[in-house]
Amino acid sequence: MATASCGNGDLWIFGYGSLMWRPGFDYLESAIAWVHGYHRSLCIFSHVHRGTPERPGLVLGLDRGGSCQGVAFRVSAREREKTIDYLRARELVTAVYLEKTVGVRFAEGGCANALAYVVDRSHCQYAGRLPYDEMTRLVAEGVGVNGDNPAYVRNTYEHLLQLDIHDEELAEIVRRLDKCSCRAAPRSAAAP
Repeated sequence: MATASCGNGDLWIFGYGSLMWRPGFDYLESAIAWVHGYHRSLCIFSHVHRGTPERPGLVLGLDRGGSCQGVAFRVSAREREKTIDYLRARELVTAVYLEKTVGVRFAEGGCANALAYVVDRSHCQYAGRLPYDEMTRLVAEGVGVNGDNPAYVRNTYEHLLQLDIHDEELAEIVRRLDKCSCRAAPRSAAAP
């Protein structure tokens, strides 16, 4: 697979969802960056991390069209292969994401190529654009090996706000979750 690197062998990685607040790898620096040609969207049925095949959650994908502001992380050349292995194990569990090199433009100026995980629209877990009521229901009910789906959405939304990044879709889902009467105790993710 093609990977993105700096001239010195360092690697840039673009995070737009949980990678922003839980990267899970060591990095030298991080910076606010834009990707053009893709947008952040709750467009993936989660069968592992935030749901199950029987009761899927809904997680973010980098879907084509528009632009997305997120965080780019620079990983040292020495940590490159270990980091890519970690990301593949994390992001490619069900092959709903494609590993791509995308151009990023930094908020402070300059640009680079970065590794990113974009949604595979032909995958059976691709949800596309769902109505807000359906998105809210899936998020409210989703629980997977990494915890409950509402916490994932709220953590991402709150982290974006801390970075002064505004995402109207996530804002609307959080508003609906806060009003939702279906806030029962989370069900166990251990059940098959």
